Amino acid sequence: MSEELIPENPEQETEENEAEEAVKQRKNGLYPGISDELADNMKSGWADTEQHGLQPIAQAEHTAARRAALSARFPGERLVIPAGNLKTRSNDTEYAFRASTEYAYLTGDQTQDGVLVLEPKGGGHKATLYLLPRSNRENGEFWLDGQGELWVGRRNSLSEAEQLLNIPTKDVRELTAALTEATGPVRNVRGHDPSVEAALTDKVTAERDEELRVYLSEARLVKDAFEIAELQKACDATARGFEDVVKSLDKAEATSERFIEGTFFLRARIEGNDIGYASICAAGPHATTLHWVRNDGDVRSGELLLLDAGVETNDLYTADVTRTLPINGTFSPLQRKIYDAVYEAQEAGIAAVRPGATFRDFHDASQRVLAEKLVAWGLFGDLDVDKVLELGLQRRWTLHGTGHMLGMDVHDCAVARTEAYVDGVLEPGVCLTVEPGLYFQADDLTVPEEYRGIGVRIEDDILVTEDGNRNLSDTLPRQADEVEAWMARLKG
Repeated sequence: MSEELIPENPEQETEENEAEEAVKQRKNGLYPGISDELADNMKSGWADTEQHGLQPIAQAEHTAARRAALSARFPGERLVIPAGNLKTRSNDTEYAFRASTEYAYLTGDQTQDGVLVLEPKGGGHKATLYLLPRSNRENGEFWLDGQGELWVGRRNSLSEAEQLLNIPTKDVRELTAALTEATGPVRNVRGHDPSVEAALTDKVTAERDEELRVYLSEARLVKDAFEIAELQKACDATARGFEDVVKSLDKAEATSERFIEGTFFLRARIEGNDIGYASICAAGPHATTLHWVRNDGDVRSGELLLLDAGVETNDLYTADVTRTLPINGTFSPLQRKIYDAVYEAQEAGIAAVRPGATFRDFHDASQRVLAEKLVAWGLFGDLDVDKVLELGLQRRWTLHGTGHMLGMDVHDCAVARTEAYVDGVLEPGVCLTVEPGLYFQADDLTVPEEYRGIGVRIEDDILVTEDGNRNLSDTLPRQADEVEAWMARLKG
């Protein structure tokens, strides 16, 4: 483990005095009933819970390799990557904290207010993780401060965090002064920690910071072994969540789409950290709304349920899977016709995912199949498939792109350069979704009346391998007959 180098910090004592004064003011102002005797009593009688000999977390060697690659990309520059802070939901309540993707990717840590700093040293960088230490019991912080451990739970000490993450640690309350005094070129991942940005105001430029953000986005295009295993874990848990939903469809019919949302969320919290994004539990005509997340509509027998949901693992990797299911367990002839068209389009798209193919290939393959179906159904008059595709007319009913990168963010690598992503070439380790769909809006007068209000999407998470691809979510059936048999077995 690297030796921690503690720089001189003449402001540290002042900061500690200010913290003590703030706690004292809270005690005297907000909690006037606190006696000196109680305050003294709360300082002592606590067991030593410090843990020793901890083993590094499973991804420590992978995060070290990621930091090494980052160091090589920006030699001689100080790099600052914050986790972010709590965000207020309302009044004195906060949203559940989720560390920034860049920070978690490089450290494996998920604690609020943390900041990773890579400081130039020799031919590379010295990494330091600035974290909030254990709550101070001497000054009452741990029980008088709203974020004290008595209120929100124990956190790792700096020593424990250093053992687990295999990165030297320091008190984050020293960071502002250190950044203010820093010299030389600096880059920062913006948008996560205002105090860090304020300390670096005169030391960074938007262009240089964006280069850092883009690099970290592109670094995630190809997943390492740890990430692939996490994505598989997310897909497996997601499949079980879909099974839970099918088993409870009768209860959803008696209530609303919210029952479906809650059922899947339970699985996400049991087997992972959370849902990876807001679940789309779209029954009936709601399935034609791409991002239907209100989930407050009726669930009716004879209609379709479009369920787009994913479990996020405890290490923050998410699945992104969609199945369109007949609520009563059986597709009607028209529902099956539309469903089969989407299934064929997805099959064509998945077949186009392989090393050396371009990112656009699977989209083009899926769109061609859907255009062929729409032409065959007479929705374009005398136009042929090539003309429809040239003009993009199929998009009235296909609407969206056929997939995206997947990883720690559901739309991973989102700020990568066009030439590296959308115009890029697939290689082993890339993970993406293939998700064609057809959506006939309830008020669309250009299609036969019986089509209106039907929406179908099928989505799977596909890993590019050395010789083709692997469907990480293939435990969930896709073909119509298999879907019906699967639902009958689960509901039986």
